[in-house]
Amino acid sequence: MNKENTYFPKLSDIKVAADTIKNVSAVTPLGHSLRYSKQFDAQVFLKREDLQQVRSYKIRGAYNKISSLTPKQSACGVVCASAGNHAQGVALSCKLLKIKGTIFMPTPTPKQKVEQVEMFGEDLIEIKLIGDTYDDASKAALLECEQLEKTFIHPFDDEKVIEGQATVGLEILEQAQNPIDYVFIPIGGGGLASGLSTVFKALSPETKIIGVEPEGAPSMTVSIKNNKNTALDEIEKFIDGAAVKRVGDLNFAICKENLDDTVTVPEGKVCETILELYNKDAIVVEPAGALSISALDFYAEEIKGKNVVCVVSGSNNDITRTPEIKERALLYANLKHYFIVNFPQRAGALKEFVVDILGETDDITFFQYAKKTNRENGSAVVGVQLKSSEDLEPLISRMKKRNFFGDYLNNKPDLFEFLV
Repeated sequence: MNKENTYFPKLSDIKVAADTIKNVSAVTPLGHSLRYSKQFDAQVFLKREDLQQVRSYKIRGAYNKISSLTPKQSACGVVCASAGNHAQGVALSCKLLKIKGTIFMPTPTPKQKVEQVEMFGEDLIEIKLIGDTYDDASKAALLECEQLEKTFIHPFDDEKVIEGQATVGLEILEQAQNPIDYVFIPIGGGGLASGLSTVFKALSPETKIIGVEPEGAPSMTVSIKNNKNTALDEIEKFIDGAAVKRVGDLNFAICKENLDDTVTVPEGKVCETILELYNKDAIVVEPAGALSISALDFYAEEIKGKNVVCVVSGSNNDITRTPEIKERALLYANLKHYFIVNFPQRAGALKEFVVDILGETDDITFFQYAKKTNRENGSAVVGVQLKSSEDLEPLISRMKKRNFFGDYLNNKPDLFEFLV
């Protein structure tokens, strides 16, 4: 795609968007993080989009787009497909603008998310639970638009949505007291990254713009590498707010030109960041909201002494996911390990394992045993949590020395998926 033919948001249109949303979208804080600044020997600031009324930046693009509709389009109503933040932004926009909206969500969407959308949209929106995945819901939404001449509100691949998300960039530059050296932006479909990067390229061209994706869903990184928008065959859906198989066409074309770099972050690292933010800063973020901060470790040398902004994109985290978040964080830190342990079928074998094989600070967190008759040994799946990753090799050595070791499961994905 030629740069000359690429749509880039105009600064004048972004300023119009800022005026359009000013009574709806909060001017969120650009807060200095003492902890991260000390950790990285830099001045680190967090742009707190998690503090929006709908707990994410998505209200900006949704409201700007729906506000731009013609009277005829408004009368026909709007449709979107989303199981998360975009649905909430569209719902609140419909209520405020008095426009009927239909929101398609996958059937497995947690009840809490459905209730949030209902709360924001009230009687102006109708929710339809269809299909097993976002793709199923999206197909149904597009079909309804075609049949009933309604307007589809795309979560990212839309000019007015991009211009709305770009207002985050305007706010950062208005709030910053010193020139910004780096901005880290989470990327899902690319709406925020394409809008914000355009603002910075126009008003602060020396700032390096770093796009951050989940390791399991690197659709923008792959597309830029291939120099064409590329759909991924499979993605890891854990970081649901940023897990897309294909970024928007408009978004790709802009980001290809504007981003200075992209980085992919392991899902386990993101989980570590979520827990750190909660335990140390009393900040609740969703997985996608932790992406930008999680990337700092990978740029630790580059950002020393620099002014750095991380966009915290949202806080719609489901508390029921906490056990999985803890598990993934421990696995990433190399502190949680699963084994097949061969127990001799004799009295005292379990006691021997606990007393003589486990270290003083090792903790059994999972144990599943099935006794097989007429066998010398019985196998158990055992999960062990360590205090230090350095304790792993001595543990395995002791297990092998006393003939308890059966197998190590962390590096066997076909078996491991049944445990985590």
